[in-house]
Amino acid sequence: YSYPYLTKEGKALVSEIGKLFRKKMSQTRLRRSDFKITSMTRTDEILGRLRKSNFNASENSPHFYGNAFDISYVRFSAKKWFITDCDKFYLKEALAEVIWRLSEENKCWATYEINQGCFHVVAR
Repeated sequence: YSYPYLTKEGKALVSEIGKLFRKKMSQTRLRRSDFKITSMTRTDEILGRLRKSNFNASENSPHFYGNAFDISYVRFSAKKWFITDCDKFYLKEALAEVIWRLSEENKCWATYEINQGCFHVVAR
């Protein structure tokens, strides 16, 4: 439900989240794990289709401007054969800590979307 495009600020934020997440995971058995970005820039047409299944999809979303993206907190890739529920919880919490830190530094706004299984992040 999106195009793989972000503004310069959005792209820099994704890179910083990735760098901090990898650093946080580097000393664990889940090192080399990656998060999944599930949405970036949307158009009016895409929004119309999305609103049929996602009641959170806003008509004035920052996704329109290439400054927002969604990161799944339920889907990760890891260099392990099997990711346990405990591993997923640990990865989710580590990602949440990284996003929270950047939010506290006024680098982004973020919301926790329960029904969509993602963090909605907007570059500031």
